[in-house]
Amino acid sequence: MRIAFLNPQGNFDPLDSYLTEHPDFGGQLVYVKELSLAMARMGVDVDIVTRRIDDPDWAGFSKRVDHYEECRDRLRILRIPFGGSRFIEKEKLWRHIPEFIDNLLKYYGGEPPDYLTGHYADGGYSCVLLQRNTGLGFTFTGHSLGAQKIDKLEMNAETFAGHEQRFHFAQRIDAERLAMQRADTVITSTEQERNEQYAHVLYDGAIDSTDDGRFAVVPPGVNTAIFNDAEQDEDREEHRWLAARTGGHDQPYVVMSSRLDAKKNIEAVFEAYIQSEDLRSKARLALFVRGVEDPYAELDSIPESDRGVMKSILARIDAAGIRDRVDFFDIQSQLQLAGAYRFFGNRGSVFVLSSYYEPFGLAPIEAAACGLAVVATRNGGPSDIFSDGSAVLIDPADPADIAHGILQALENHSRYAEQGKNRVLSRYTWDQTARGYLEVIERNLARPTRSAETPNRLDASSRIEAYLRTVRQN
Repeated sequence: MRIAFLNPQGNFDPLDSYLTEHPDFGGQLVYVKELSLAMARMGVDVDIVTRRIDDPDWAGFSKRVDHYEECRDRLRILRIPFGGSRFIEKEKLWRHIPEFIDNLLKYYGGEPPDYLTGHYADGGYSCVLLQRNTGLGFTFTGHSLGAQKIDKLEMNAETFAGHEQRFHFAQRIDAERLAMQRADTVITSTEQERNEQYAHVLYDGAIDSTDDGRFAVVPPGVNTAIFNDAEQDEDREEHRWLAARTGGHDQPYVVMSSRLDAKKNIEAVFEAYIQSEDLRSKARLALFVRGVEDPYAELDSIPESDRGVMKSILARIDAAGIRDRVDFFDIQSQLQLAGAYRFFGNRGSVFVLSSYYEPFGLAPIEAAACGLAVVATRNGGPSDIFSDGSAVLIDPADPADIAHGILQALENHSRYAEQGKNRVLSRYTWDQTARGYLEVIERNLARPTRSAETPNRLDASSRIEAYLRTVRQN
């Protein structure tokens, strides 16, 4: 059986060259890569189908066919040319997706895959178009939906036009609605994601979030070969480097590792730390920023989209006079990240994810697998992941609650670290995720193809504007 993962935005390469360096190269790529590798290890042939880029600013994506060496015989990265050769942000790809499908059909010729799985809105839309040509079934994994982004931006009817020009919400909502209608199964990471995201009024008529036959909850996982709490040979040099960078003391840290994106709400952790004298006396702050070791000296090297968050963080540090309590670390790879987690976990440190909303949250389960106690936002997936009390859940809008949660985790580090690790190993590994997907796919292949009813298409732009007018009135 051959399964194709359609993922036109972002890109994939054997070295994970730019992972997390751009919003298009974030957690979704880790998800698709790790799930595909797990399926390949189980003997399934897998294609990750993405866009070919021949751009000197984003080198490494020009080969038409590539591989991850550990599963070279089972997994291919297929880079399909469309929309020119240069990198294009995902919001500008929409008009090029029909070309993507035309060229993908030419590549496969008379030997298409057996089944499709679409990721993010553009991957789901790609599956819809490919299904029209081939009749192939597909699952849709939205990861995060446009309606939630509209709400997070606190848009209103007056600001819609400006946001629409930047984010192309009408095309995204329309694509998501089509994917929901045509997918055999919509796969979510948590029940909360299903009940909250897919029940949004902007998806009325596209899918019924209460219809158990249309959904499957399949949580993502961690690569336990990388993320674990057993010290590795390659850790020794990194741990010496980290010990030197931290000045040789053994005080625990509050560890943060995520994109410098405003929605990740990293500034709130700094504010919590500044406000809490108790927390300042018991721990230091560590922020992992890929490609930047000294943000004071290297601010201009941080992408413009992230620079504002870093400027805000540095301003808070200087205003509070806590430069000597904050350390920055340039962490380049997953292997290095796991080694750093183990180093800080051995010091009784705490990992914090303070996002305003997190659809799932791979970062905290990776940290937990390496021995860190976890403090995470209560909004979104973490409340399902850690529903057994194996992490501290906090209100990301309340610095006092964040500080209280971090202190709780520091004071009970051994318990939270052990319970968090056990929770991850029992429920959240990529092999378990792959088995969940394969069960859904095999069930779908064994039943009749979904009827080709005419999609329930609406004017997404007018629908969004009507929704925003209602929100403003209320």
